[in-house]
Amino acid sequence: MTVRPYWEGRWVERLRSRLARSLLCALVLLAFAGCSGSPGPPRRPALPTYGTYDMNTRPSDALRAGGTLTLPMAQMVTQFNFDHVDGALDDVWTIDSMTEPRLFARDAKGVPHAVPEYLRSASVTATSPQVVTYRLNPKARWSDGTALGWRDFAAQWHALGGTDQRYLVADTSGYDRIADVRRGADAHEVRVTFKQPYADWRRLFTPLFPAAAYDTPQRFNSGWQNGMPISAGPFRLASVDRTAQTLTLVPDPRWWGRKPRLDRIVFRVLDADAALQAYLNGEVDVVNAATSEAYAQLKNAHDSEIRIGSAWDEVHITLNGAGGPLADRAVRNAVQQAVDRTALAEVAAEGLPVKVPLLGNHFFMTNQPGYTDDSRPYGTYDLKAAEKALDAAGWKSPGPGRTRVRNGRGLTLRFVLSEGTNRLGEDLAQLVQHMLAQAGVRVDIQQVPASSYAPQYLEKGNFDLAIFRFTGLTYPSSAYAIYRRPEAGQPFQNYGRVGSTRVDQLLGQAVGTLDERAAQRLYDRADAEIWRLGHDIELYQRPQILAVRKGLANYGVPGLGDIDFSRVGWQK
Repeated sequence: MTVRPYWEGRWVERLRSRLARSLLCALVLLAFAGCSGSPGPPRRPALPTYGTYDMNTRPSDALRAGGTLTLPMAQMVTQFNFDHVDGALDDVWTIDSMTEPRLFARDAKGVPHAVPEYLRSASVTATSPQVVTYRLNPKARWSDGTALGWRDFAAQWHALGGTDQRYLVADTSGYDRIADVRRGADAHEVRVTFKQPYADWRRLFTPLFPAAAYDTPQRFNSGWQNGMPISAGPFRLASVDRTAQTLTLVPDPRWWGRKPRLDRIVFRVLDADAALQAYLNGEVDVVNAATSEAYAQLKNAHDSEIRIGSAWDEVHITLNGAGGPLADRAVRNAVQQAVDRTALAEVAAEGLPVKVPLLGNHFFMTNQPGYTDDSRPYGTYDLKAAEKALDAAGWKSPGPGRTRVRNGRGLTLRFVLSEGTNRLGEDLAQLVQHMLAQAGVRVDIQQVPASSYAPQYLEKGNFDLAIFRFTGLTYPSSAYAIYRRPEAGQPFQNYGRVGSTRVDQLLGQAVGTLDERAAQRLYDRADAEIWRLGHDIELYQRPQILAVRKGLANYGVPGLGDIDFSRVGWQK
């Protein structure tokens, strides 16, 4: 990686003095104030409250028919099956939610509601055992002309239930609690029976995939590579141009619901810097403005407006416990305590119009009901405690500023970054590199192609440290795949392979507890254990700040909910 002298000099210089006073000022700095009478940065407005959204909501008759929406995307999609281990990416979710049946959509407060184009109703019709009955919209059809039906549900359950290891799945949670899927009273009714209660049953079968392209391991694993064999949404995949690095979606003429307002949606693969420049040049219609550099350039941009809101969006550093020095929990805990999370959040907040709050919980955002801070002591910066733990683990320091050694081997960690990482991500990696050096831990930063970052590095455990985000996990059970122990060589989404029987037990109880408060207490206990295990360094809740082209309606920050692209369009 090429170190940018400006950023290295600016932030490391600030950091040296920051580290020296971080313990004294910890509580004050959480509020972004100064210490010992020193003037602090100007007070920022609080992060928008729970459920806040900014979408420029307009009725359909206020929008013109037609037009193109061009959006940046992080990397070219090669696996269009979101449930496949290689497809569990935010961009894939966005595309699948527009082209495949989304049975439930979440509102701004994260509450799921049935989508009438697919569901007439869905409810728990028995509790011992739990049975969910789905009443499908008879108009709902796959692109091959087949009506949606119970066989689609059964094929998805079989693929994701965890009993057939040939299906390379990202997450089995919820599906592994199903005992049976069968036809209901007629062809448009589906009955799903659970062998264990499951509180978040509404998150299952969204998206729903067709049995005809899902009912064998070969179809599941390979049939969605580089294309979508069958769809059933307001949009369809029209083209994949790997030379131009674009994907194009157009309205599906077979769609039985409200006709989309747009003529096409084009996704362009652009890294963060290129996306910002493309927006300023009028080449894309939306771009992230949640970094100081981006916001400074975009807040007064021509033909543009800023939209701000809250969302389920966390930034963390995964610690790989599958091998190397981090296989030792004591070393992982030491790394946690050697990183000043408050300093990193302060850097992330620099120049933004909202606060960037630290996260003390892996399941709930700071503005979400159920949030409690379970980070102490492992999320508290304590360099002396980190040094003491490393000494006890046998990693001895040969002197100040030098890398610790054990059995003739230096304590070196490889921090893998995607080349698509924005400037802030690079700065945070360099700051962590400097922080860990103070504890005698050497960090080598390696940038890798964005297209191979997930399949070749994260999923294969080919890293020691990796910084990335999880988004949209408003159902707490959907985080189960991140913290459960891998099985039969499948990491699910636990890329650092750190887990325990205790976490699995607590999460297993939580996801099956229908009493919301009781479930939150179980998630709380699991969260404390995840901190103790040194699964990761949870950093902060990422603010949602978008620059959006003026006149774009029903698009922006949807709070804790989902965007309905069939309603997105340009004002008249």
